[in-house]
Parts: sequence; C-alpha cells; structure tokens
Amino acid sequence: MSQKPVIVIAGAGPAGLVAANMLCRDGFDVTVFEGDTSATSRDQGGMLDLHVPDGQLALRKAGLLDVYMATARHDDQELRDIDWATGETLLEDIPAPGTGDSPEIDRLVLRELLLEPLPTGTVVWGTRVVGIGTTPAGRRVVHLQDGRTHECDLVIGADGAGSAVRAALTEVRPVYTGVTFVELWFSDVERQHPGVAALVGHGTLMSVGNGPGSGTALFAQRNGNDVIRSYAAFRTHADDTDRPEKALADITRQDLLARFPGWSPRLLTLIEDAERIVAIRPIVGLPTGTRWPATPGLTLIGDAAHVMPPMGVGVNLAMLDAAELAEAIAGASDWQAAVHAQEAVMLDRSGPIGEQCAHAFSEWFGRSERHARPSVPPHTIHEQRR
Repeated sequence: MSQKPVIVIAGAGPAGLVAANMLCRDGFDVTVFEGDTSATSRDQGGMLDLHVPDGQLALRKAGLLDVYMATARHDDQELRDIDWATGETLLEDIPAPGTGDSPEIDRLVLRELLLEPLPTGTVVWGTRVVGIGTTPAGRRVVHLQDGRTHECDLVIGADGAGSAVRAALTEVRPVYTGVTFVELWFSDVERQHPGVAALVGHGTLMSVGNGPGSGTALFAQRNGNDVIRSYAAFRTHADDTDRPEKALADITRQDLLARFPGWSPRLLTLIEDAERIVAIRPIVGLPTGTRWPATPGLTLIGDAAHVMPPMGVGVNLAMLDAAELAEAIAGASDWQAAVHAQEAVMLDRSGPIGEQCAHAFSEWFGRSERHARPSVPPHTIHEQRR
C-alpha cells in the first residue's frame, strides 16, 4: 500500500478542512464534498474557543496557528456564571489583558481561515455525500446528493452528527437527549442592547436553573461584529420529543419565556430583548463507547465519530482527530493500517470525555425538582483530557 490513496472528505467543517489542509500539503489527491452552496451560504453558529492541547495543536500541525492567533479575539475570554433566580453573579473569570490561552473565533472566520490555503477546487460546494458503495476492485464509490458518483480509495466522514459515512459503518445513530437549544440574535449590541452587552460582557455567560425552572438554562456568547448570540435551553415536553426542530418551529419569544418560570428578569432579557430566533437545535449524542469494525476505505472523525452534548470540547476533539489522522496517513507505509490504528486512538480518547459531557449535561437538565450544579464545569472538561 505504498501508493498514495485518493481521498474524499465528507464535510467542510473544521475537522474536514484541517484534514484537507494537511493532506493536500503532503501531496495527496483530496476532494471535499460539502452540502452548503458556498462558504458563507449558511449561518455557522456561534464562537469557538480553541484549546491549547487539541484545537490549537491541530492548527499548529496544519501550519495555521499563527494565523489563528492573529485573527482570534483575545479580549473575549471572560466567563460569567449567574444565579438563575436572583441574577447575582456566582463566578466571574476575567483574564488580565494579554493573558488567557483560548482566544475566541467565530465559526465562519475559522472556516475562511481553513479554506484560504487549499488549492482551488478542493472543496466542491452544493452537494453532500449521501451514500457509500464499492467497486469490483474494492475501491470506494461516493454517491452524491446531486446524483453524481466519485471513486476513491479512502472516505473520511467529517459530516457531523447525521453522518452518511457513519451509516456505512454501523447502525448506531445519535440519540436525542430530550434537550433543545433555541438560538437568539442581538446585533449592534453596544448601541442597541447596552444592557445585554453589559450582562454578557466579553466572553460567555451561563446560568443553570435549579427549582421551578429546573431542566432549563440560559447561555450567551459575545461574537464578532458587535453581535451576541443567546441560547434558551430546556427539556422538551413529552409531545415535543419526536422531532423538536419541527414541533417547535413556530416557537416565539413569549413561548420561550413561559418555559422559564421564576427566572431573574435580568436574565430573561436574553430572550425578550432578542431581535429574532435564529435556529432550533435539538441536542443529540452518540451512545458513549460507540465503535465500529475496522472497514477498508472508510473512517470517521469529529461529530460523525463521537457527537456529544455541547460542553466546549467537541470542535477541539474533532480538529485533533483530523490532524492526527492526516499525520498517520502521511507517515505510514501501510495507510490502511494507520487509519485503523488512529481510529482506536481517537475513540480511546473521546470515550471518557463523552461520558463526562453526558454526565454534566444530565446534571444540568435532570428531570428532578432540584438538581445539582454540574460537578464538572464545561470550561474545565478539556483540562482533564490528558
């Protein structure tokens, strides 16, 4: 297997693009298929803080860490934990100027950063991978949404929670956690929403309900371009649990407020003052410990391999998955064996972290009348990775 494989990557998210950068740099024939019609055609969601031991390490391996450091927002690393009922500040972490090791970057900015070095035509926009086949000679055939096919030696599934590549490896599917995040939007915040801007500060705000509002939480993030995104998170009612993104499609700010009884009026401004609802995001996770048989020509990284509740570690793990896989392929005399060995490394790493995330998430959104604050705060989970 000394000949370099022809590689298809499903998905142009952070993981897929990290892998594409490193593999293209090392002379591989790489094509990325992405369902978005362009890099900017769809809102990519909120900000990310990339951690030193994983997300930043991946960018270092890809030769892009300096660009990230020059682009990221170093002043937006604050963290505030606010009491849900009183609105009082329980914790405030404001790094001194010039300190803090996880500067924030908007998802769209990160995508553009990762796209810029790629050869023209590497990413094929407007069509996603929908199925995987095999030629009589044992090569892989990628079936695309637009009806075309593409032959290759290796398919890397970086196509997220609903991965079509995963479906070719295992029947295991992500499970709805029973919790949905409704994303809301504030623009021109310093001028139009000064109260919300002051509440959120320059970074992340979190508040977890504990009482009549249990099973609820509010989060907010300072983004670039004077934007704040807030997230109203709640355990859905029994009749919402089938497909909440459809059952809740017409939800209004007043509907949301009704799900947060007893909450501090100060915090409820994160709902009632919002300009619009941006997205309904049902939270899913793969069963912890999910694995699949080693399969020639197929592998997974990121959320396709180990999607877990959003506790600040998913994109960091995904990018490290991608960087280590690309390194393994480039450095191996038997690339197929290297792929399978790297799968084991990835899953051994992500399994315990997924368990921590699932446990903390269930503490936040437990069904009981009262539930504890998470014993593993989200901003510390990544620190326990190694």
